[in-house]
Amino acid sequence: MFFHGSIKKPKNLPVLALRNAVLFPNAIAPMAVGRKFSLASIDAALEEDNLIAIFTQIDPDVENPVGADLHQCGTMAKILKVMDEKHSGTKTVLLQGMARIRHERFTQMTPYMAAEVDYPEEVEVDDAELEALAKKTKELALQVIQHSPNIPAEAKQFIDEIQDVGPLCDLIAANMTIPLEEKIAILETMDVKARARRIGRLLSNELEMLRMKKRIDEEIRGELDKNQKEFYLRKQMDAIRRELGEDEGGEGDVEDFRKRLSEADLPDEARDVAEKELKRLQRIPPSSPEHTVSHNYLEWILDLPWRVTTEDHIELEEAETILNEDSYGLEKVKKRILEYLAVRKLKPDMKGPILCLIGPPGVGKTSLGSSVARAMGRKFHRMSLGGIHDEAE
Repeated sequence: MFFHGSIKKPKNLPVLALRNAVLFPNAIAPMAVGRKFSLASIDAALEEDNLIAIFTQIDPDVENPVGADLHQCGTMAKILKVMDEKHSGTKTVLLQGMARIRHERFTQMTPYMAAEVDYPEEVEVDDAELEALAKKTKELALQVIQHSPNIPAEAKQFIDEIQDVGPLCDLIAANMTIPLEEKIAILETMDVKARARRIGRLLSNELEMLRMKKRIDEEIRGELDKNQKEFYLRKQMDAIRRELGEDEGGEGDVEDFRKRLSEADLPDEARDVAEKELKRLQRIPPSSPEHTVSHNYLEWILDLPWRVTTEDHIELEEAETILNEDSYGLEKVKKRILEYLAVRKLKPDMKGPILCLIGPPGVGKTSLGSSVARAMGRKFHRMSLGGIHDEAE
């Protein structure tokens, strides 16, 4: 129901203060009322023409507001229905906004607030720009309804039937989930064109958010469908392998490798190779010799200490002390090792040469290697290559 003609505009009205809500003209909304002075305002309005002034509090935490605690602009409303909530002692009041109002002065504060109000005129220039704004606002509203699963389809017909831009903007603002300050700003906007532009921006933002949400939902749904398909195919593969007598624990190894691969901190190239080999392992029957080769290859990849490094700790005096403690004599060799460590300390990013210690068994080659590792704070690994004739081994 829209009010195009003249409506009764009393000068003095009882006041209902709302904490976190805004009532717009032409909008119908239930309001919970529990404060004593608010209940008294409802009773006073019911004794007259069921008309009441609705203003929103500036600070919702104020328990007993006065005139200075209310926004200047509000709405004259008609009380359509009052329902008693027996268990809580409150009332639910069904209100219908009638017209914008501003409070001029408050005539009383007890037992309820009452105020003298005026009815500001809306600025509405009927021209091509207003017509274009009306068309665009309605178009955006219909698109939002189309993309919103929570808005009933009947809302489209309701929007189509509204011809005036002002009431259209008010009803859209009343039903949008926007900050309270934004709703107050729309209520205070008397210029219908400016109000339509503001609503247009809000609808555009809402439409973009809905489209983004739809894209995200579709991506998630597609991923779920893919996972369900993979699960179904894996179950079929398990059944086929059992029928062929190939269920010898191979699938368990694959799952173990998959878990280890997800937990390992592999470089991208190594991860790509491992994932490719894992897919190959899945296709190879456990009884095939290739299964063992692929299995061992994956074990080797996952056992390597990827990205596990030890920081060099090079102190030349300490290194010299360690070399002297661990080895007697060998002054030339120790001097060369200290030169090597000095270069490493000066240029840590330089790829250093490989030290090669040559000599018969028992002269201290292994001990020197261990001393170098201890001096640098590195782990020492000894690998015997005796009997190997080919570097490929």
